[in-house]
Amino acid sequence: MDKKIEKVRQEAHESLPPSIKDSLTPEEKEMFLTAEEWPDSLFSKLDEFITKE
Repeated sequence: MDKKIEKVRQEAHESLPPSIKDSLTPEEKEMFLTAEEWPDSLFSKLDEFITKE
């Protein structure tokens, strides 16, 4: 993964409310930071922060 994308994802993760960050499993956090596709469970936890293009 591109270093710029990694930095943006890390900044996005850090900006999440503590309650959301705490609800992510270690596997979900790893997917948030690195995966090209997220599972539905991760989308469900983050749906209020995701905008449709």
